[in-house]
Amino acid sequence: MPRILALRALGLGDTYAAVPALRALRRGVDGTRLVLAGPESWGSLLVEQGVVDAVLPAVGLEPLAWDLEPPDIAVNLHGSGPESHRLLAALRPGRLVAFACPAAGFDEGPEWDPDEHEVDRWVRLAAELGGAGSAEDLRLAPPSGSAPHPGVVVVHPGAAFGSRRWPIERWRQVVMELVGSGLPVVVTGTADEAALTQTVAEVGRGVIDLGGRLAPRELAQHIGAARLLLSADTGVAHLATAYRTPSLTLFGPTSPALWGPAIDPEIHETMWLSRPGDVPGHPHGQEVDLRLARVTPSDVLARARWLLDQPAPQRP
Repeated sequence: MPRILALRALGLGDTYAAVPALRALRRGVDGTRLVLAGPESWGSLLVEQGVVDAVLPAVGLEPLAWDLEPPDIAVNLHGSGPESHRLLAALRPGRLVAFACPAAGFDEGPEWDPDEHEVDRWVRLAAELGGAGSAEDLRLAPPSGSAPHPGVVVVHPGAAFGSRRWPIERWRQVVMELVGSGLPVVVTGTADEAALTQTVAEVGRGVIDLGGRLAPRELAQHIGAARLLLSADTGVAHLATAYRTPSLTLFGPTSPALWGPAIDPEIHETMWLSRPGDVPGHPHGQEVDLRLARVTPSDVLARARWLLDQPAPQRP
């Protein structure tokens, strides 16, 4: 049985954006055993759903704890730089599939396109093994089990970097208006964002603060059962895409043309207030991006209410 090791040792959003490419890899090699080198927390859910066969826990560009014979094929779904190429080459795979990288002495792969949508980019690379894939392969069923708060509006105000964090006072205003309209709201976030979610949730009754309290499976179940997700440009937005949960995602430094929902535009809204002459944004910056700063609570509430008025979509 041929073994493929696919490196994608990144976060939640990156993991789920690569699902179509992972499915294409499996289609490209008959009878393959597909191993994801990536986050165990999210990768284990992909094992349950048959996207991959196993997970090799990996973080960033740390050395891989691969103690088996060299993989038949190693696929670099991580990036285009020399570090990730060398990380996989050190395992002495039978074949390396990656984008061309002269700095790593690797010229056999396709050229990197910086203006390509993240989903399409990795599907194109996976096609090097002959497997077809498309953005339609993003869809997944939520993890088994039921969320204790179905049918709520989930608000996820945090993001990894300040340039993608909408001001907290504006999130508070949005949540206050939603609960004032009789809508139940759940606020989610990582353990590091617990103070943020508490501040957003304390606006009044009808708001449940689950910041830092949900394991990955539980978070996925909540997103899969939600009526609507409101979030920054961060990982949970990709769960909404996978589970066909209506969503509104606020973008700042990065265009939704590169990282936004790639399917179901009738249930996924994005907000990106870019203007001619704007300076390029920095996705890892510390100050809120100017495009995101232009978004007002009224903007978000208008889009959210429109989505809430639409018929509920059929879920996977």
